[in-house]
Amino acid sequence: MAAKSIYETLTITAEIDKQYGVIVSTSCTLATKHGQQYVEHLLKGHSLRDGIDQPLNNMKQHYLGKAGNALQSALKDLYKQYELYRKEN
Repeated sequence: MAAKSIYETLTITAEIDKQYGVIVSTSCTLATKHGQQYVEHLLKGHSLRDGIDQPLNNMKQHYLGKAGNALQSALKDLYKQYELYRKEN
């Protein structure tokens, strides 16, 4: 099966510290545990209050799997949800 169809609905969920916007832990729908752990390694500790340019660049430079573009899109979606939460609270 082509990577495009496997990662068509790829998502990233995150536990985020409400006070500082820091990513505490993540999970994603990548097929392998190793890939899931690597994504968490790339994102953990980053404050979403600083935007997502840095973690996006980290993904582009260091995640070389076929799901790279899907992961970047999922991160952008996560950030949009975070921004909506901040506006409402």
